[in-house]
Amino acid sequence: MAQDRPIAPDLVVLNARIYTADPGRPRAEALAVANRRLVFVGSRLEAQALVGPGTDVWDLGGATVIPGMVDAHAHLVSLGTALRTVDLVGTRSYDEAVARVVERARSVPPGTWIEGRGWDQNDWSVAAMPTLEPLSRAVPNHPVYLSRIDGHAALVNAMALERAGITRDTPDPTGGSIFRNPDGTPTGVLLEDNAMGLVRRVIPPPTPRELEQRILLAIGTANENGLTGIHDAGVGADTIAVYRSLAHEGRYSLRNYVMISAADSAFTRLLREGPQLGVYDRLWIRSIKVSADGALGSRGAFLLAPYSDDPATRGLLLASRDSLTRVAAIALAHGFQLNVHAIGDGANRAVLDAFEDALRERPTADHRFRIEHAQILSPDDIPRFARLGVIPAMQGSHQSSDMYWAVDRLGYARAVGAYAWRDLLDSGVIIPNGSDFPVEFVNPLISFAAFVSRQDRDGWPPGGWFAAQRTSREEALYSMTLWPAMAAFMEEDTGSLTPGKFADFVVLDRNIMEVPVNQIYQTRVLRTVIGGTTVFQAAD
Repeated sequence: MAQDRPIAPDLVVLNARIYTADPGRPRAEALAVANRRLVFVGSRLEAQALVGPGTDVWDLGGATVIPGMVDAHAHLVSLGTALRTVDLVGTRSYDEAVARVVERARSVPPGTWIEGRGWDQNDWSVAAMPTLEPLSRAVPNHPVYLSRIDGHAALVNAMALERAGITRDTPDPTGGSIFRNPDGTPTGVLLEDNAMGLVRRVIPPPTPRELEQRILLAIGTANENGLTGIHDAGVGADTIAVYRSLAHEGRYSLRNYVMISAADSAFTRLLREGPQLGVYDRLWIRSIKVSADGALGSRGAFLLAPYSDDPATRGLLLASRDSLTRVAAIALAHGFQLNVHAIGDGANRAVLDAFEDALRERPTADHRFRIEHAQILSPDDIPRFARLGVIPAMQGSHQSSDMYWAVDRLGYARAVGAYAWRDLLDSGVIIPNGSDFPVEFVNPLISFAAFVSRQDRDGWPPGGWFAAQRTSREEALYSMTLWPAMAAFMEEDTGSLTPGKFADFVVLDRNIMEVPVNQIYQTRVLRTVIGGTTVFQAAD
């Protein structure tokens, strides 16, 4: 009696140049999908034999296919908000930023809050922190709140300070700073969340409908850029509830590894509920996000020694070693991973010390604690990541954005330990890559190109910025696929094009593993696929 023929796959992809990110089979030319998962990855001839009457067949004409890209440190709601507010990214002067706010003010009633984000004084012709006077003169009848590019500082106008009740007599909050003139009056710049929150708390929150629209807008933008997943840093219970609702309705086309904000009012309740894995195959909630310092661009990153371009400050340490140790112990007790934002070498050392304390008290195998950013490291601390089992989650595009002024902030000797990808990889760790969007552009290939070149899209500087820290293209591919999966305990389901895993993949218009670096920046996403279903397809 003839053996029954296996059920035909739902989809077969043929004639492709496939980079699988699977060390066991790094290249293939065809794949097959059934019930949202890969059932075959291999040769075209073999895949053709699987085609049945109901199988959808795609002939990609030699296009490049890679696993679905995952941004290992992003802010989904912040992206949606940025897409709805005044875009200040790329402004070349304070006057240009003010002009964009003035344009928005013309279209909204007086008294309505105007929000914007993306200014960076390092890109302006006068690279100094702004003050509120020009903004207040140009926009006197609307309260204005403008987030810096890194999200760690904000500029507000006089009406916003008035609404918030901030005066010369308002003390600096713990872990934050109100910039002041010599007479003590606020300049309009607020540094770090605790200071920024003095104004944010009086801004009306988005309605549930508006929040949902922002999330959907951000998801669509992520898909358009080839992202099938993100690690969402610092999310509260209310936002998680909207995520759940959208996922339940089938409107959430991302796999989101959610980091619960330790500052959220519902943090204790979320811990008691325990890790939640694969909710509707879209949400994984098993990690905690804490911030240990600020950002380098606003001099909020905490350094071991003073800033080279401002010896009066070392930045801000937002969480002590003892407090970080307590949170780490809580995470271990509840089965959660702990992911701590640390940029300066001082903050990174404090976090590593706290992790070591917590793991000594509560030894735990495969905890996969992470340091988010890990931008500036003392050479003495680099080997500690592998020794403690700590993952540095880094962002290639931060290096290619910061390299123009980072040496001024740090001095040459300290900059050698900045964005030290090669040294970290050689020490035995993985590096999940990301963008920190909307701090950087959503396009993950910008970080891919930075990893392999340490140059900008114009090829500057020749040879690369501290070029010894470059990675191979294979490592850069892993940093956007397999390594984010491993950093999220998701490697059994995602991260490579391996039979049994979810059929998440991206079709590109050129081969990023071989083309010159400048062409990586020009690469277009032709199709983004999650679980065998197309969630984005280029118009042509």
